[in-house]
Amino acid sequence: MTWSIIARGPGGEFGIAIASRFFAVGMLCPYARSGVGAVATQALVNPHYGPKGLDFLEKGFSPSSVIEKLLGEDEGRNHRQVHIIDAQGRSAAHTGSACIDWCGQVAGRDYSVAGNMLAGAGVIEATATSYEKNRSMNFAERLIAALAAGEAAGGDKRGKQGAALRIHATEEYPLLDIRVDDHEDPVAELRRLYRKSLERFQPFATCLPSRANPAGITERAVIEETVQKFSR
Repeated sequence: MTWSIIARGPGGEFGIAIASRFFAVGMLCPYARSGVGAVATQALVNPHYGPKGLDFLEKGFSPSSVIEKLLGEDEGRNHRQVHIIDAQGRSAAHTGSACIDWCGQVAGRDYSVAGNMLAGAGVIEATATSYEKNRSMNFAERLIAALAAGEAAGGDKRGKQGAALRIHATEEYPLLDIRVDDHEDPVAELRRLYRKSLERFQPFATCLPSRANPAGITERAVIEETVQKFSR
């Protein structure tokens, strides 16, 4: 099941966009940590790959070494698919021999695309091509557009159900974490929810306590002014 794109953004942020004919794919598969990297664990998913992989990255292991360590601990490795990107934009991927066709991966500068149970190789090729050509887009929108291109190329061969977008920037908490758990057109719904987040959520999030401003902004008038300026 599933295909995803993981990427390191122009400001060093990490993003994952993922879609699948699987309920709540955003709960079990995408993981990221600010300043460290991102992991997507797929196929017969092993959720431990996410936290463990990020811990290994934070200790300085390369993505390929992290995958080697994760697989070495897992007797079900042949049924797993996983790809990883680190703070230098280096990536690595594994598609187990027991993963269901079409399955595979492709990588470019600062991004990786991987999927299984897909309509064909064109799904990840279209996802990667879209991401490459839309460099001028906002990072989140670029990830969603890439996912939509993969959907248009056939997506998960079983159909549609869930999608998610997760972005980590400078804080311990995510900059964005949007999930579509069950929808007839989840990628379109993901795009709608992202646009909805621009109305109040994203400007409000800029007022939250942060490493740069531990107290955050607490004056409600200033928060409202921030929201209004953001939407202009």
